[in-house]
Amino acid sequence: MIYTVGNSASQQGNEFICPSTGKPCSCGQKSDGNTGDMKESGACSERYKQLSYSDVDGSKYNDRELIFPPELLLRRSSFLSLSGFNGLKWYRPLSLQLLLESKSKYPDARLVIGNTEVGIEMRLKRMQYKALVSVAQVPELNILNVKDDGLDIGAAVRMSELLSVLRGVSVERATHEISTCTAFVEQIKWFAGTQIRNVASVGGNICTASPISDLNPLWMAAGAKFQIIDSKGNIRTVLAEDFFLGYRNS
Repeated sequence: MIYTVGNSASQQGNEFICPSTGKPCSCGQKSDGNTGDMKESGACSERYKQLSYSDVDGSKYNDRELIFPPELLLRRSSFLSLSGFNGLKWYRPLSLQLLLESKSKYPDARLVIGNTEVGIEMRLKRMQYKALVSVAQVPELNILNVKDDGLDIGAAVRMSELLSVLRGVSVERATHEISTCTAFVEQIKWFAGTQIRNVASVGGNICTASPISDLNPLWMAAGAKFQIIDSKGNIRTVLAEDFFLGYRNS
């Protein structure tokens, strides 16, 4: 539920603070002299009520403070091409084809999703990149399909999404089928915090190839296969145990 500021009224002695004006008024609760019960009265008590989260068209938000602009929930993403400081280029393609074209034009461009790794490199390690490409909105990289023989997981899938699906699979499937899922669920729970898991991606965690990675040892133990596509569209499949070549090298 979305709440407006109706619960901000507070009692001072026998007076109530109006949530609209911030001053004492008679629009809040009043005591019934006979029973001692508290009753709401006035227009303010009617204005500040619970709102359904599904009301995203804004038609029921008159005279109420919004928590999040509903029009932003309905806005469709578009391709972006921006220029930044020191000639930095930033792109947001909306298809795999546009992503490959951007990568072909800028071979050294870093691909970002949650920016949990590249952001640290640029801010704390003072690393400079000529181009950054956000792949968070590429549909082909956001697939997450459950099949009889395993899961298809896109590189841009967030950790929180993966955790939710794995928990569902663990409940629906037989015990002998979910040992790998259970291991991933237990490990992802310790992966940073909820905010980081909401933006950090599976592919980003894999490609960082950090020796302290939370999940890479599990990918190898589970016999996972990675599909890799180059800027020309050529696809090859590599076992997880053969993907990692060394310290932060894949």
